[in-house]
Amino acid sequence: MLIYKIFRAEELAQFEADGETAGAPVDLADGYVHFSTAAQARETAAKHFAGEDGLSLLACETAAMGDALKWETSRGGALFPHLYRRLRRDDVLWTRPLPLVDGTHQFPQEMT
Repeated sequence: MLIYKIFRAEELAQFEADGETAGAPVDLADGYVHFSTAAQARETAAKHFAGEDGLSLLACETAAMGDALKWETSRGGALFPHLYRRLRRDDVLWTRPLPLVDGTHQFPQEMT
């Protein structure tokens, strides 16, 4: 199953330079890397990244994350994937831009 992480440009650049990351500031504060499923990603973008341009969407395969990936109750009682280790470059299957058009993030075809 694919899960998704949204990064701002500077977060993605640091991840690419280092080859791994503990995540964005919210991830560091919470102690795990936040992910969303395909069904949750649009709401995550609207809620946490409203009006932000220059974002990227990373797709990761859950099977490769093993026991470090936990499904925990979050927004609206839904289960969200949380990674309890650093995200590594080899966890990422692909990265796509997440452009902002007329106030709405445009998700890639792979997610439709």
